[in-house]
Amino acid sequence: MSTTILGIESSCDDTSAAVLRDGEVLSNRTANQEAHRLYGGVVPEVASRAHQINIIPVVDLALKDAGVDKQDIDAVAFTRGPGLIGSLIVGVSFAKAYALSLGIPLVEVNHMQAHVLAHFAEPPKPAFPFLCLTVSGGHTQIVRVRSHLDMEIIGQTLDDAAGEAFDKTGKLLGLDYPAGPDIDRIAQQGQPVFEFPEPQVPGLDFSFSGLKTSILYFLQKRRKEDPGFIEKNLADICASVQSRIVSILMNKLSLAAKETGIREIAIAGGVSANSALRAALKATGKEKGWNTYIPKFEYCTDNAAMIAVTGYYKYLNGEFAGQETEPVARWKV
Repeated sequence: MSTTILGIESSCDDTSAAVLRDGEVLSNRTANQEAHRLYGGVVPEVASRAHQINIIPVVDLALKDAGVDKQDIDAVAFTRGPGLIGSLIVGVSFAKAYALSLGIPLVEVNHMQAHVLAHFAEPPKPAFPFLCLTVSGGHTQIVRVRSHLDMEIIGQTLDDAAGEAFDKTGKLLGLDYPAGPDIDRIAQQGQPVFEFPEPQVPGLDFSFSGLKTSILYFLQKRRKEDPGFIEKNLADICASVQSRIVSILMNKLSLAAKETGIREIAIAGGVSANSALRAALKATGKEKGWNTYIPKFEYCTDNAAMIAVTGYYKYLNGEFAGQETEPVARWKV
């Protein structure tokens, strides 16, 4: 007998719904919120109101794309956290009401666990155990994955995330939000000729606050010497910043692989869409004999397919949530 899961994602500024049947993604619809570009970052109140507008049409489109009637849904999987509490409330409330109206179970999903399991939306799929470098705007983690539902964080950022380093650098350079994709695009026209320090953090943990500060001081000094410095050297600045962020990530991931002896290596999260990081993983993997896994672009950013995938494995394991469940802004894997 088949199992059909409706996934709901609303942790930040993307409203997404997906339908999955027996582990196969049938649809994955996402509504983005362009309004935040005006503010240079996500405004929580604006995001939550946009989710209220988008969620019903997005779910309706996901069901139509999949050719599935709501009566065919066996469970509703939803992002409980971590994320912006106002955005999460919209998704959680909708999921609870939808499941209650249909008399079907609820499955709560950790957003970061779902990023890891995005690798199981389509083949090739990593073998267990594997390491997953999960990098996004709010998180940077190295996760040891023993099974679909058994994960351990073995390294994480002590302050800012890699995605924040990209976005805040972009703000200093006068780029639009989110700046990560723009830095990636512009960097391809330049060379990493400027040296930025690599934080000396022991073990497998990360730190990006010092790097952000060094970039700020560098730009202030160079702009004082030459007011047009950024405009003249934008491509090389972007290439240099991107090169350093990628080297920080890859050096820690290489150390984790060496310490654990695991050779199945994956990346996930919004920053895993970065072309330099993807290229670095492939090159390092070839050099070190790793089996490497990179999700398709649509599964890198926030999406409901990864929520449905995680919900599917939790459903099979009988892990259900009650109507009393509440969203949580912080929730460890």
